[in-house]
Amino acid sequence: MAKAFASTGDMEDKKISFTEVGRDLYAFTAEGDPNTGVIIGDDSVMIIDAQATPRLANMVVEKVRSVTDKPISHVVLTHYHAVRVLGASAYGASQVIMSEKARSMVAERGKEDWDSEFGRFPRLFEGHESIPGLTWPTTTFDGRMSVYLGKRRVDLMHLGRAHTAGDIVAYVGDENVMFTGDIVEYKSACYCGDGHFHDWPETLEAIRSWDVDAIAPGRGDALVGKELVNAALDNTSDFVRSTYLPAAKVALRGGTLKEAWDAVRAECDPKFGDYAIYEHCLPFNVARAFDEAMDIDTPRIWTAQRDIDMWEQLQG
Repeated sequence: MAKAFASTGDMEDKKISFTEVGRDLYAFTAEGDPNTGVIIGDDSVMIIDAQATPRLANMVVEKVRSVTDKPISHVVLTHYHAVRVLGASAYGASQVIMSEKARSMVAERGKEDWDSEFGRFPRLFEGHESIPGLTWPTTTFDGRMSVYLGKRRVDLMHLGRAHTAGDIVAYVGDENVMFTGDIVEYKSACYCGDGHFHDWPETLEAIRSWDVDAIAPGRGDALVGKELVNAALDNTSDFVRSTYLPAAKVALRGGTLKEAWDAVRAECDPKFGDYAIYEHCLPFNVARAFDEAMDIDTPRIWTAQRDIDMWEQLQG
């Protein structure tokens, strides 16, 4: 029997932190699990990324209620992945916002992604019975839109492809803080299985150009202060490049996926081997890097069966 994905054995609860990254702005983090952002406006609250299940989302709500009793009016989803969106119903928000591209990816591959991630992350999907179905937005946009929580303005922007084709960020100008979703990680491996390696570094530079004072990343601790922000941007870019280049060299010389796996491990293990979810992400990252090097621009849809087939191939 093939070895199981690393994440299937990760069943220990993570320590939760709720960190203020600016005035009335918070990052809900849990040792490398998916993060959630909280923006408290004059009259209501916006959530950035919903968690995988209503059970996990209720943990976020509990933290929100420790700092405000204002109603939760908006849930913004930075991309379509199941671990980010399927808890949305727990917030009772009247508005659920995605990019138009992210919505199209829910339609194209949302159910397959749910089935795939369910098998990869059993701990995150505890209480999955309460998920009412796929999460669909009430509002979508292309490029950029602004949402006003009273006088507090939140700018939602698509700055380029990176972790997925439909990634967006949320920027709160009055505190110069950005919520980046999985475009930026901190001491946590990037999941690149649906990513765009050639575009990702440029999108990171677009974020850098905003010269923000703090970032709530997709995974890992909150990043407060320009020095830490820039270090995380550099680190994420290094991770993406260090994953892609070895795999691409193997693919372009006609090598095998297993050879690409070995080449990426040789480059990345010494630098990133102790990062959260590194072992879990690696096979998906190598497979996507190999495909992109072969000019497959749109990531192939991950299904539970494709996960198994790919992993068996890598295990020999």
